[in-house]
Amino acid sequence: MLSATAAPELTLMPDEVRRITLRAQGFLGAIPGRGIGARRASHGSRASSRSSGAVAAMLRRVGAVQLDTISVLARSHELAAYARLGPVPRAEIEQAYWDAAKPDAFEYWAHAACVLPIEQWPYFAFRRRALRARGQRWHEVSESACDKVLARLRAEGPLTATQLGGAKGGGPWWDWSEVKIATEWLLDIGEVICVRRTGWRRVYDLPERILPGELLGTELTDEQCLSRLAAVTARALGAATRADFTDYHRLGRVLNSLPGSAMDEAAAAAGLIPVRLLTAGRGRSGGPQSVPAWADPAALAGAGSAGRGRHRVTLLSPFDSLVWDRKRTLRVFGFEHSLEAYLPKHKRVHGYFAMPLLAAGRLAGRVDPARDGTTLVARRVTLEKASAAEPMARALREAARWVGCDDVRLEHVEPAEHGHRLAAALASSPG
Repeated sequence: MLSATAAPELTLMPDEVRRITLRAQGFLGAIPGRGIGARRASHGSRASSRSSGAVAAMLRRVGAVQLDTISVLARSHELAAYARLGPVPRAEIEQAYWDAAKPDAFEYWAHAACVLPIEQWPYFAFRRRALRARGQRWHEVSESACDKVLARLRAEGPLTATQLGGAKGGGPWWDWSEVKIATEWLLDIGEVICVRRTGWRRVYDLPERILPGELLGTELTDEQCLSRLAAVTARALGAATRADFTDYHRLGRVLNSLPGSAMDEAAAAAGLIPVRLLTAGRGRSGGPQSVPAWADPAALAGAGSAGRGRHRVTLLSPFDSLVWDRKRTLRVFGFEHSLEAYLPKHKRVHGYFAMPLLAAGRLAGRVDPARDGTTLVARRVTLEKASAAEPMARALREAARWVGCDDVRLEHVEPAEHGHRLAAALASSPG
């Protein structure tokens, strides 16, 4: 809650919050990197360099891009860049995240396992300290195995778990070997770092070989970490409630360990502005709910023009930072969405990897996609309104081209009466 001495003077209406969030997340306004693919034939390496720069800028804008093993159209970290930048080739997105020549990002625990801008390394000192104090995360850790891993990395340079001695212990996929447990523990506590993947395998290295001195030598207090991450979250969302701040980087443990005023103090130290957010939901009085929050000053300064600019029409990964928080998605967009991949098949309503459709600044539907050869299969499509058929067709066609498919096939559309309109829109859209 906001302190009594920091009574907010500004109330943001629901549409203002939605537009500010979209602009902060990179879905409204100038879209950096658009047209890169179209210019590729004549500009080659320059276009590739622009893609890398656009992906790096996108990562800094949102602060964290979630990683996940699920790959339907593409992996989630690729989808995050595609959703904002358009059809940048997947290989160039990967190269931008995992640039061995000039590491610009690292992998660590934020909202979940995430790619993070390299300059955020000091901000997670609170988590590294907390994990070290606990002594383990999921497995018992062998000190001798840790010593051997560090010795190998010092002597041989960056290595994968397989190169270090094997990732599995011989049982099911979660049965890690002793060397894998040791390496992941060292990653948790910051004695090793991952700034590159090869295939889907982490490549581990020593922080002192990767990080510039000013990052390696900076040790922030828990309060300073909280303040820095509050600024990152506010920049990424435009305006955020306490629950939003807690969720974005999973700050519940550190907040619970600090005095009750810690969030107010962190927001003040970050230069954030207290506001109130009106939500579309109804409070006890029957009217819109008013929620205390903090806003990024730059987002408020641009609020007057927040509704202007190009809206991106795209499909979103369920792990995208725009929608990864179900409660915030409902509050800001009035859209109920959840990932059903981990539910039994018979309990799924919208499908294994249902991807929300973003169009005209609204979440207008969802589709559960799959691939059948060079055909993108829309196994289940749900449209909020009939008018969402045309943007859904556009989004499906663009996504198909991006992943190398030359056709789109519809299987099930809800409501059924919108199916003919969607089929006609697909037939008339460029293949």
